[in-house]
Parts: sequence; C-alpha cells; structure tokens
Amino acid sequence: MTPDAAAPRLSEGQIEALRNLERKHGGGDVDWIRISDAVSLTELGLAQRNREGWVITPAGLQVLDALVPGGPPRADPDAPVPIR
Repeated sequence: MTPDAAAPRLSEGQIEALRNLERKHGGGDVDWIRISDAVSLTELGLAQRNREGWVITPAGLQVLDALVPGGPPRADPDAPVPIR
C-alpha cells in the first residue's frame, strides 16, 4: 500500500499510534499505544514488533509525511534508535 493510499484510511487512533512511534524512533518519550492500533499498523506495513516493542517502519514515516506535506524533514528511517 502506498503512503498516499494508506493515509486517508487510518483511524485517529492509528494516526496517534504512528505519531507516538515516530517520537519513539527519534528517542523521545511516548505514551502507551493501543495494541489493536499497533497490530493494524503492522498489517499495513507501517509498524513492526521487535524486542523493544513496536517501531515505525520507513513506510510509516512516509505516511506521516503524506499527512503533513511540506512539514519538517524526518530523521533517516534506517538510522539506529538511540538507547534510553
């Protein structure tokens, strides 16, 4: 699914979960993420689960970019996540 196609289909909860995962990717503090939102994002390829919990994928970052065109540039999605 392309970012432009995924963005309009996401619920508010899914979008908030993506924003939380983006903050986590950048090393920021995050709120709890509803498991059902995270699972649905995983099914769409926008998040994945690993030993550290849920993480945003490059496709998830692209969807956020599509939601806010012309926003600030995002960090490299392949960069390592800082250890907290």
